[in-house]
Amino acid sequence: MRIHSLPIQLVNQIAAGEVVERPSSVVKELVENCFDAGAQQIIIDIEQGGARLIKIRDDGCGIDKEDLPLALSRHATSKIASLQDLEQVASMGFRGEALPSISSVARLTLISRTADAECAWSVCADGTEKNFDPQPDPHPLGTTVDVQDLFYNTPARRKFLKAEKTEFAHIETLIKRMALSRFDISFVLTHNQKEVLNLRQAHEASAQEQRVADICGPEFIKNSVTIDYSASGLQLSGWVGLPTFSRSQQDMQFFYVNGRLVKDKLVSHAVKQAYQDVLYHGRHPVFVLYLTLDPTLVDVNAHPAKTEVRFREGRLVHDFLFSALHRSLADVRPGQTVTVLEAETLEYEPSSQTSFSMGGSLNRQSSYNPRPAQQSSLPYSVGESIKAYAKLYQETPAYSTEDLTPDPAPVTPPLGYAIAHLHNIYILAETATGIILVDTHAAHERVTYERLKQQHAEGAIPSQPLLLPIKLNVTAAEADLAEQEQAFFTQLGFEITRSGPEALILRASPALLRNVDKEQLVRDVLADLAVNGVSQRIEEHTNSILASMACHGSIRAHRRLSIDEMNALLRDMEQTERIGQCNHGRPTWIELSTQDLDKFFLRGQ
Repeated sequence: MRIHSLPIQLVNQIAAGEVVERPSSVVKELVENCFDAGAQQIIIDIEQGGARLIKIRDDGCGIDKEDLPLALSRHATSKIASLQDLEQVASMGFRGEALPSISSVARLTLISRTADAECAWSVCADGTEKNFDPQPDPHPLGTTVDVQDLFYNTPARRKFLKAEKTEFAHIETLIKRMALSRFDISFVLTHNQKEVLNLRQAHEASAQEQRVADICGPEFIKNSVTIDYSASGLQLSGWVGLPTFSRSQQDMQFFYVNGRLVKDKLVSHAVKQAYQDVLYHGRHPVFVLYLTLDPTLVDVNAHPAKTEVRFREGRLVHDFLFSALHRSLADVRPGQTVTVLEAETLEYEPSSQTSFSMGGSLNRQSSYNPRPAQQSSLPYSVGESIKAYAKLYQETPAYSTEDLTPDPAPVTPPLGYAIAHLHNIYILAETATGIILVDTHAAHERVTYERLKQQHAEGAIPSQPLLLPIKLNVTAAEADLAEQEQAFFTQLGFEITRSGPEALILRASPALLRNVDKEQLVRDVLADLAVNGVSQRIEEHTNSILASMACHGSIRAHRRLSIDEMNALLRDMEQTERIGQCNHGRPTWIELSTQDLDKFFLRGQ
């Protein structure tokens, strides 16, 4: 067949296949246009899950009468004008495809009025980009886009739509996610003339927290840490959930880049690394996070639906995110606030009348100021880690009891003072607001582990020459990467040299990883560097061994502790990072407040 041009409507229908997957896709494109128009209020009316009607009205700047036909034409936009603009996109939409694509698969009416116009003007479109005849309309300042009978002319696409309830659920979830990105805009969502969401503008911090609570649930705010971290031209803010407040699914993870909700492998990897030794196996963290950076450092034109981005400095962004989250979680200390857990967070369901509190979140009102920590002695130091590893199964020395009696203090310490050692496993302590139960082994394991990591980080990683060097056959690209990252490998205790276009020689490796498959580890690190620009595999293996050392070197269950030994552990816990969980992600302590105890015995009722 001879080459020929496709009809404009068919061209737009093909484009619609990329940007209009279902009704929620239409809503996303139109609401983003409202954002760019400077709207302060957006009203979304939906009927029959969006298949019958999607009507979105805003109070933004509006569109001039002369520009209405252009707005409904392919590759026409007010948001970019040159390649330079495309390289630093600051708006949400910019492709100029949404309106003509939507009009090619639905009956679309566009009504808009600018501030200096005597009236609004209305046009209808069918995807042909022809026969526009603007008509006057009494519409107020702003724009309304009325989309009816989605996929009426593409029945094959319409058959793929799910049930009305399912399609609206996608729309509701989308609006909630978009509402988290713009606290300065109010949102009203209705379905079949029934109001489902009504979110007012939230300019104050308390109002913003309330909106987050309305969308993610009040327990999320109660069990989260506020983040506001800046470095190297990057800023990260928002809320990150405590490790003990986790989910079985990744359904409460919201990450925004310059206000745009995205899903990015690099971001996911950084978050996973930050939670790597505090999250229980199989659980997923929760967060609402906002990354702000120079638009020239991020490519938002990487996906037709603009749900993915590419960072020009991927390693910088990864390290920044990891550092910010890792530090924020580490800075949480016991007793700094009471956090209430949902039953879904744990593997058991407590009584509906009982609120269990877990160590973790931040409370800036705590007035307790303990003395510099009297850290108890460890059974080994990191400098002797290799020798100690062979002695892991020996009995741990008694917990140091030197100078353990606390000085009289006007305020009770956050974890209080020990009363008893229950079943030789749990410490019972009394606080100013209730009682604390501590899993002795889990808590001491975290204390020991954090100290080992700190001591290991303060010294150079010892390298051990291999008796027989290992030759690795790799690709030319991997060999080039190994050469480029030679300083990185050397810093981690590896000695790697290139012996040919597609060959490497491994002559030394970290002494602590002597029992690890070194060849596979090097290959995995190269793969990480190629994909993510970073790799934490060596650190993960090192931490795994340190965690094993901490586990076997900690107080064992059923070993009786004295009151002084228990108080020593409580004071150490108050000074230890990530103390809310052991190395395996299990909680180390819980609190029952006096109010909880009163409920048990119906006091005051």
